[in-house]
Amino acid sequence: MASDIGKITTGLWYREGSSAGREASLIFADDTVSVIAADGTVLSAAAFANIEISDRVGSIPRRLTFADQTNFQTSDNDAIDRLVASQKGRRAGWVHRAEGFHPRLLLFVVLTVVFAFSIYRFAVPALVEVAVLVTPPVVPELMSKGTLQTLDTTVFSASTLPDDQKTKLHDGFEKIAAKSDRGAGGFDLQFREGGVIGPNAFALPDGTVIITDELIKLADGDTEMLLGVLAHEIGHVELKHSLRQLYRAAGVTGLIMLIGGDIGDSTHDILVQGGGLLALSYSRAYESAADRHSVELMLKAGYDPTAISRFFAMAEDKLNDHSSTSILETHPGTPERRQMVLDYAQELKAKAAAN
Repeated sequence: MASDIGKITTGLWYREGSSAGREASLIFADDTVSVIAADGTVLSAAAFANIEISDRVGSIPRRLTFADQTNFQTSDNDAIDRLVASQKGRRAGWVHRAEGFHPRLLLFVVLTVVFAFSIYRFAVPALVEVAVLVTPPVVPELMSKGTLQTLDTTVFSASTLPDDQKTKLHDGFEKIAAKSDRGAGGFDLQFREGGVIGPNAFALPDGTVIITDELIKLADGDTEMLLGVLAHEIGHVELKHSLRQLYRAAGVTGLIMLIGGDIGDSTHDILVQGGGLLALSYSRAYESAADRHSVELMLKAGYDPTAISRFFAMAEDKLNDHSSTSILETHPGTPERRQMVLDYAQELKAKAAAN
């Protein structure tokens, strides 16, 4: 009979709130669990069903808590398992079973990773698209103003380019922008000394496009190539890549904060400071789409549609960028992008000739 187990094990008995343990034996008889001192004194006793028994976790001592909040502790986990099994038909708590069954734990980890990846891959992009659709114009303006102010304070300085060089680039930029869906009035070209950013050009969500003196000097007078780069940035604005990228960063950050807590003023920081934009990076798909947009706008404006390919060639030669594309990279490799531009320009010219 399960009720005739008798002495189970030995351990220490504690009064409520006391750290002084008393040596005692754990006895089970007639469906009652009792703690008996060496002199035979019954220290605690209760029906098995009224006792709280801690789960087995490694070699941590087990605790049996009685209704009067006294407790009995023992390191003899196997003895407690036998008692529990005799009354409940199980050997140990779920934590210990999970520890001992590694394949199941591994499956749990895999399922968790798959679930998290699914949220990142499908739920976040869907929410980003919804956010872009419902975003009022004032939000991109606020993001862009905050980002440019931050960059001007921390990185940029005033451009030192001659006025005639700025005017030439600005006029070409206006001509290209006029062929876009937003029109020339939807964009604003800004010149800055790049500082640690160096030779670069990028666009903000409201249509502000920044080009650095270092990139202009690196072009060595090839204005049409620079216009191809600016057309690429116009593409990022028209396709709302900056806005999507920022919402994606905000979405991922939000998920992390929901898990870790303490959201605080982070939403304000993201919107006003535009922290996500400081990375100035886009996905492979965004970069390829902007490259194609450059080809289309340059062709419409009467410029060489392959001009941006010369920028990629320059990056390979002067900046030593010979990276090829791999599935682990976030951007298309420079040689691949150059070839794609050439192929797409040829495709558009063939279509124009056929019409």
